[in-house]
Amino acid sequence: MSQAEAVAAASTAPRASAARPFALLGSELATLFRRRRTIAMLAGLALVPVLIAVAVRVTSAGSSGRGPAFSGEITENGLFVVFTALTVSIPLFLPLTIGVVAGDTIAGEASLGTLRYLLVAPAGRARLLLVKYVGAAVFSIAAVVVIVLAGVAIGAALFPIGSVTLLSGDVIDGGGFVVRASLLAGYVILSLLGLSAIGLFFSTLTTVPVGAMAATIVLAAASQIVDALPQLSAVHPWLFTHYWLGFADLLRDPISWDSYGQNAALQLGYIVVFGALAYGRFATKDILS
Repeated sequence: MSQAEAVAAASTAPRASAARPFALLGSELATLFRRRRTIAMLAGLALVPVLIAVAVRVTSAGSSGRGPAFSGEITENGLFVVFTALTVSIPLFLPLTIGVVAGDTIAGEASLGTLRYLLVAPAGRARLLLVKYVGAAVFSIAAVVVIVLAGVAIGAALFPIGSVTLLSGDVIDGGGFVVRASLLAGYVILSLLGLSAIGLFFSTLTTVPVGAMAATIVLAAASQIVDALPQLSAVHPWLFTHYWLGFADLLRDPISWDSYGQNAALQLGYIVVFGALAYGRFATKDILS
């Protein structure tokens, strides 16, 4: 949000708060998705399934077994591009983009000098934090949806489409694939919500957005490194990245919901803890002086 927009919002906020309770959220989402940086990141994520599909098409990476998970099935069924792209994006590309968006939530406004104008309006610090977090969560949804849609499109363009054979050996039709892909996308989105809360907290600690972005991305990478060390297995269940790749049960029949439930509980815990830390920091932060 620009400084002019923030000043205008402050002058009209009493009427807007009463008549349009979601005006602040709408303004936040409109600003977020109008940014060229946001569009560029979404375009970059859309390229992930495209590059995977093209690479499998022109080489033998998928059939040789040397590619990422599910890449061997792509030549038989283009719908597996979606599963492969999500598997590749979860460890790096999605945390990178989420870190940028979440780290910029509060620190970005502070660096532009617009944060004080937002708080002059009767939005309240708690409401502003909630709006910023919802904005980051909506971006997480958009990022995963872009990967799924791009994966379906490029998979259908380059490879045959048909029934999908699950990891359990069962075969499902197109309708079943839509259900499984939706569940998988929901699982990935859920996995990113804890990281969004962590990024929001880091964003309240500084007025330098790059610092908050870097801290969020580095923490995501460090958590995955720790999760890969068997010597630290005692802390693995508490790492927010521990269940990021635990969606294999969604590709079996019948579906086992254990990983889904465990991931949901873990991410909710991180949302509550880091949301409370963000509010505790933001509520006592001197912004208006």
